[in-house]
Amino acid sequence: MITGKNYIGNQLSAKGSKTFKTFNPLLNIENQWEITEASQEDVNQAAELAAEAFKTYSKTSGVRKAEFLRAIADEIEALGDELLQVYSSESGLPKGRAMGERGRTLGQLRAFANHVEEGNWVDASIDTAQPDRKPLPKVDLRKMNVALGPVVVFGASNFPFAFSTAGGDTAAALAAGCPVIVKSHPMHAATGEMVSSAVVRAAEKTDMPNGVFSNLNSSGIEVGQQLVMHPKVKAVGFTGSIRGGRALYDLAAKREEPIPVFAEMGSINPVVILPQALNNRAEAIAKTYAGSITLGTGQFCTNPGLIIAVKSEGLTSFVNTLAEEIVKVEPSCMLHPNIAGAYETNKSKALSQSGIKVLAGYENDVEPNYARQVVTTVEGDTFLNNTTLHHEVFGPFSLVVQCEDKQQLEKIISSLEGQLTGTIISDDNEIANHANVVNALQNRVGRIIFNGVPTGVEVCPSMQHGGPYPASTDSRFTAVGVDSIKRFVRPFSFQDWPNHLLPDELKNENPLEITRLVNGVKTSTKI
Repeated sequence: MITGKNYIGNQLSAKGSKTFKTFNPLLNIENQWEITEASQEDVNQAAELAAEAFKTYSKTSGVRKAEFLRAIADEIEALGDELLQVYSSESGLPKGRAMGERGRTLGQLRAFANHVEEGNWVDASIDTAQPDRKPLPKVDLRKMNVALGPVVVFGASNFPFAFSTAGGDTAAALAAGCPVIVKSHPMHAATGEMVSSAVVRAAEKTDMPNGVFSNLNSSGIEVGQQLVMHPKVKAVGFTGSIRGGRALYDLAAKREEPIPVFAEMGSINPVVILPQALNNRAEAIAKTYAGSITLGTGQFCTNPGLIIAVKSEGLTSFVNTLAEEIVKVEPSCMLHPNIAGAYETNKSKALSQSGIKVLAGYENDVEPNYARQVVTTVEGDTFLNNTTLHHEVFGPFSLVVQCEDKQQLEKIISSLEGQLTGTIISDDNEIANHANVVNALQNRVGRIIFNGVPTGVEVCPSMQHGGPYPASTDSRFTAVGVDSIKRFVRPFSFQDWPNHLLPDELKNENPLEITRLVNGVKTSTKI
């Protein structure tokens, strides 16, 4: 049952005096639930509880944390169709998308459970003492990853499950041993409350400390700011706009004790189509990309917002086919009237730039909050001289840049801001003659794709979902996959520590039977 309250640890709280309602973009009406805004008192209580919970939860074994994570997945699954219905009513997304995203969320939680249960993720390293070494004896040093502390996770507008309440950031932080305070996204606060109830039930069933998880609501930015500035908070996870992520990053840097903000932000995900591929299969590529540009109403962070190629008959064929195919796709509903409004504003700003031409756009009437897709084109020189054209238009919009030659193509790629993905479309061994293009693109992105589309993010250990700024605030980390746990830990060394007082991961007996680096050699044996 949805109460519209905040979860402060294991208890529901309605101390705030203000309320708001979420919105059904498909029906273009407000939803029925009254959501209570969190108060400053709620923020303080959640942070204090999280700090207290950290004292014991950070020492919880991988086996016990795995039980908790699996229990969360089970409890979310047990919410059944009611959760899917609330999800759709707050996002406008269809049931099939809701089911797929829920499955991904459950898979993430269970993957992290396996990861921490297996135990090697702590990167244990041991260098034993050499008391007789000359001229100076060598001390005993043992190092492993330990949890940072309470983490604030901001829910994402475009993924109410996978990047929100119990999504990837929350799963990674809990797996690392960090209590989590979620700042629920106001567009899907009721969905967030239902998922929060599942997390709390899982915490109670597995006997986790009160305060290991809290969920706070707010329609504005005040609660998020208060959380980031709270001295008990030690890290932040965020998925959203460049403006929002950068604001949190700057706020965290101004604290008396600055903390890391791991923000995954904007990206136009450039697609480079090489000449031979264009000449041989321009129409097929165009049809594929018409689908990718409009997939999910263009509301993926990996949407292909920029296509770059050298002028040729093949490119002419590509843009003509893309123009024909893009208007065949029926428009769909965006996540919220505010997002639909921002799309129209940003699209109009892009279209007002000198030198940009519309290849095609859907022109028929659409329902409220539906997005009309547009594909545009511009000359290479114009793109180089106008960085406004580099900005993301969140929605079904893409720009084709027509380069004069290979050299200009390389120059344009090198001029781009950091991106999550880059794609190269090539035929046969054509890419072997474009090493500079590949290198330039690699320097601007976190993941490079060959003969595919960027939309779609596989949740697995080898996925890199992050990139140079402004794609993310720290390109050394991923926001997807079990390696994302590394954001919420820090390396810690024990020097000359008695064996029986060491964590199990570092004891001579290796009771967990994990793989460790012992005196420079990887081994799972005892010392």
